Amino acid sequence: MNRKLDVWTSWAVSISRLGSGLFVGAPGPRPARTLILYEFEACPFCRNVREALTALDLEVEIRPCPKGGNRFRDELKQKTGRTQFPYFEDPNTGAAMFESNDIIAYLYQHYGSGRVPPLRWSAPATVLSAPLAGLLRPASATAIKSRAPALPLELYSFEISPYCRIAREALCRLEIPYRLHNVGKHSPSRKRFVELSGKMMVPFLIDPNTGAKMFESADIKAYLHQTYAL
Repeated sequence: MNRKLDVWTSWAVSISRLGSGLFVGAPGPRPARTLILYEFEACPFCRNVREALTALDLEVEIRPCPKGGNRFRDELKQKTGRTQFPYFEDPNTGAAMFESNDIIAYLYQHYGSGRVPPLRWSAPATVLSAPLAGLLRPASATAIKSRAPALPLELYSFEISPYCRIAREALCRLEIPYRLHNVGKHSPSRKRFVELSGKMMVPFLIDPNTGAKMFESADIKAYLHQTYAL
């Protein structure tokens, strides 16, 4: 996709979400072990869960499952007998579940205030805008053949950022697992992130397999394709 069109359509998706996935609310207890999410970037139900993860300032291991991919889709099929997304696992409690509303309720119960904010993911404008990424960015849902990294990558991001979306889409399409560090507005994690990266700017990618560290969605996208695409 042309870079200008890539950025413009990503901005359009972000604007349509009316601020969901921008701010951190009232985080609760922190999980000792990393949460796990099987999802793909263009899925509107997966997006709702990722917005909740940003609001709760939670880190999660993403196992991307784009259409036509087999790396984690096959893993989920073997594990559950289904290829339905999102699918969530919490190794801290042993909980595992499908259904975005159930996942969001669980996250707020265990790692938030206990209650999902009213209208947060059910307001008509939010519901209607949910499929927009799939319409404006249809290629983001399909897999590109790739080699698997030995170690998961790391991405500092927050859900509504149009530039972070471009980086996440590249990771998703290449089926590259990564640890998603959410650093939304008012995140207490931002101070630690700035100490690591030197400035408050996202997306920020770390590849422990090569030692690469970089900002800029265009650079991240190019690097991922050059390094992992077949």
